[in-house]
Amino acid sequence: MASNLPPIWSSSENADLQPSRKAPLRLARLGATFLGVSVVSGVLLAGLVLPVAGGIGLTAKSTAEGFEDVPSDFKTPPLTQATQIFDAKGGLIAKVYERDRTVITAEQMSPFMRQAQVDIEDARFYEHGAVDLKGVLRAISKNAESGTASQGASTLTQQYVKNVNVEQAGDDRDAVLEAQRKTLGRKIQELKVAIKLEEEVPKEQILTNYLNITYYGNGAYGVEAASQRYFSKSNKDLTVAEAATLAGLVQNPSQYDPKLHPQAAQNRRDTVIDKMLENKHITAEQAKEAKAAPLGLNYKAPQNGCITAQAGMGFFCDYVRHVVKQDPAFGQSSDERKKFWNQGGLNIYTTLDPEKQAAAQNAVSSNVRVTDSVSAAASMVEPGTGKILAMAQTRPYGLDTNQNQTVVNLNVDAAMGGGNGFQPGSTFKPVVAAAALEAGLPATQEYSSPNKLEYPTMKTCEGTWKNEARPRTVVPNESASEKGPYQLKMAMALSVNTYFIQMEQEIGLCAVKQMANKLGITTKASGKPLEEVPAMALGVEEMSPLTMANVYATFAAQGTHCAPVAINRITTVEGKDVPVPSSQCEKAFSDSTARALNTVLNGVTENNGTGAALSLDDNRQIAGKTGTSDRKRAAWFNGYTPQLATAVWIGGPQGGVEMRNITINGKYRAEVFGADGPGPIWRDAMNQALRGTPKQSLPMADIPDPAPRTDPNKTPSGTGTGAPGGQATAPAGPATTTENDQQP
Repeated sequence: MASNLPPIWSSSENADLQPSRKAPLRLARLGATFLGVSVVSGVLLAGLVLPVAGGIGLTAKSTAEGFEDVPSDFKTPPLTQATQIFDAKGGLIAKVYERDRTVITAEQMSPFMRQAQVDIEDARFYEHGAVDLKGVLRAISKNAESGTASQGASTLTQQYVKNVNVEQAGDDRDAVLEAQRKTLGRKIQELKVAIKLEEEVPKEQILTNYLNITYYGNGAYGVEAASQRYFSKSNKDLTVAEAATLAGLVQNPSQYDPKLHPQAAQNRRDTVIDKMLENKHITAEQAKEAKAAPLGLNYKAPQNGCITAQAGMGFFCDYVRHVVKQDPAFGQSSDERKKFWNQGGLNIYTTLDPEKQAAAQNAVSSNVRVTDSVSAAASMVEPGTGKILAMAQTRPYGLDTNQNQTVVNLNVDAAMGGGNGFQPGSTFKPVVAAAALEAGLPATQEYSSPNKLEYPTMKTCEGTWKNEARPRTVVPNESASEKGPYQLKMAMALSVNTYFIQMEQEIGLCAVKQMANKLGITTKASGKPLEEVPAMALGVEEMSPLTMANVYATFAAQGTHCAPVAINRITTVEGKDVPVPSSQCEKAFSDSTARALNTVLNGVTENNGTGAALSLDDNRQIAGKTGTSDRKRAAWFNGYTPQLATAVWIGGPQGGVEMRNITINGKYRAEVFGADGPGPIWRDAMNQALRGTPKQSLPMADIPDPAPRTDPNKTPSGTGTGAPGGQATAPAGPATTTENDQQP
């Protein structure tokens, strides 16, 4: 018998039923039914715990004695809200949320909205306590007559308490189901909290909290998000008809969805309007006008997450998410940081410069097609601050692989949403040069630089590296004609492999690793430790474009290394500032080393340097380095001016595409080098990003060219092609602007 009895409480609204006027026998049968329902459902037990006051309901003060104080989370619950991410100029990048909600005050709500919700959900809200006994009795009577659970008796306060429990469960499915479980124990627990809540919190505030927490369908939580979703306006601007439409959704957001079921939604809206008229919250004329109005939807589809970002900003948006979830500034534990992000309600103002982002995105997109087998990525960093100004790549941010979309950010390390990085090739050689200059070697340092060289024994931080392979591993230069001796400036311009291996041997691998650490390279992009091997000088350990852009920003900032930063400021929706980490800046090397590096890297972009074809439109001074990895699987150009450092990479997204006999952007390439693959992308990006900005010069050093040497093959008469007086200049290297990037 008990299993067939209708439940007392349900999530439907309280109907304003008239007292039943039935024959005495019928009333007796209903009384028996009431007793049975009470026993089975535990109402008699609840009555022992929650005594009746005044004969018509439970008041807070007469029943709350003996209860513990209501948890603060029920008074002012920390509701999840939408977070907005802005660029450095205040433009919206994306809106991200676990639940789309904007918490507003009572004053920011439409009076019609507040009245409509009370009238349809709990018309006697201001008259009863936490429990409406009159409503319970009427619901029992009505449900017993119909044999269904068509009428409910949960007060608005009880519904609010239940919603808080669901909200606190977050994205834990089991916890959500537990919070929604319809058991006697949970119902009594909710009643206890509701009673105490009504003692401590004014009715108007309970209503405000309720309107902010309640779900209105289509991903909209709270009345402000619902107003924006269905009518594209603020809640305070709603008409009677619009407010009634939203109020009607709470009982069953799916059944009354105005987008999918407009007629059902309109019928429900009209029911709410009738309730508002019945309770004298609107006039007959207002009711007539509201019911005559069309639904008038101006639906705005949910725009959630970095996938909605425009202008290629989705990857940077995702990077910001990783920053918040990993930086201890936003919580000591990963759970605290996750909660901080998921709770939302933040305005995050980032370092991304929309004009430079457009420059970088245009450059990668116009030089490499989305459908190409290779991709391109570019990161821009401001020297001296570490601010990330742009982050672009050809593959769009998204989940549709059929559209060549990806959520892997090729600009960053794996821990920040990227992949395992790419070999930077010869763009790592300036790190070796910086270490050597800091170790006291002169900028005119000369090595024999043979065409081929067995890797020599080298000192490491922990011991010694030896070339124990049989046959011994050999490193070659790019062409047979390329052999020394060379000094640093020419060796860098021509990217002579054997020169930098000899330099590395002299200073030791530990010095190179320590300099890499000072420049922000503490691990490989995968997170694995750097390996102290001679091929380190040739860029065999995978890096990300952001890491390399930051290295070159350090060169541009006269040796001051600043950790990359993506966030300028964070505020809550209430306008309170949230502390954010600032870039940590330290001197990585001396001013004299910086001037020498500027001079050497400027030489790469001039005369016979590998980047000589990459001058900017306004001929401003630049410095940089080309790089191509083993088997042409990655090509780079990293360069800078005093205002801006940019690293550009091109290659297979998974790192396995050999760029030989390949078509990129509709053009066939026999093979790809740093100067002719990523180089033009860098030039296009820098031209657009720096257009209209003042020219600035790089501090330079006076590095004399080597003295002419006597060529033993020349006759004393000085005839031939040598310099006057029988002197010949140092070898100029290969005739073409290729570079030495062959890896062992």
